[in-house]
Amino acid sequence: MKISIIGTGNVGGALATRWAKAGHQILLGTRDLAKFEDKHLLENPQTSLHTIAESSKEAEVILIAAVPQASQSIAEQIREFVKGKFIIDAMNSVRTKPNGFNNSFEALKSYLPESEIVKCFNSTGFENMQNPIYHGEGIDMFVAGSSSKGKEIAKQLALDAGFSTCWDFGGDDKVQLLEYFALSWINLAIMQGHGRNMAFKVIKR
Repeated sequence: MKISIIGTGNVGGALATRWAKAGHQILLGTRDLAKFEDKHLLENPQTSLHTIAESSKEAEVILIAAVPQASQSIAEQIREFVKGKFIIDAMNSVRTKPNGFNNSFEALKSYLPESEIVKCFNSTGFENMQNPIYHGEGIDMFVAGSSSKGKEIAKQLALDAGFSTCWDFGGDDKVQLLEYFALSWINLAIMQGHGRNMAFKVIKR
């Protein structure tokens, strides 16, 4: 699968590496090719560097892992190329929000109405994306959104990244709940001092 990754910091970089090693073609999107700082990602297999617009044009799936305030700017750069494509919003609006919206998902839905957008890969720290294996077993990931096909793609990419299961939180109306779920991890790991090497896993009797 051709995956554009817009935002190559901790989360985007970790997923770019996991997916490249799983055999996907990774198109890193950046605002300024000359100022791209995460050059180590280009050492991964099947990984190339492009402008944000170019990466979205060539990709089948687009992961956005930037800051929420950049939602409008990114949408303007990719709008021409994303009709009918699947977008995964991996951003959290815990500390900052896009202007006029509760979260990045709402902003992207407004700016890119012809795309199918889901929320995923936002509910845990990047360390758990670099290595989602605890005691020999993958941890869980979670997805929300009303695009059934988009959620199926996100679920498969979660498995490809090494997660054990990707649980469906529900439709667009459950995206804000998934934002709160991310805040729950932040609360336990950071605010309560349990450390970033912790994760969630659903257990059924």
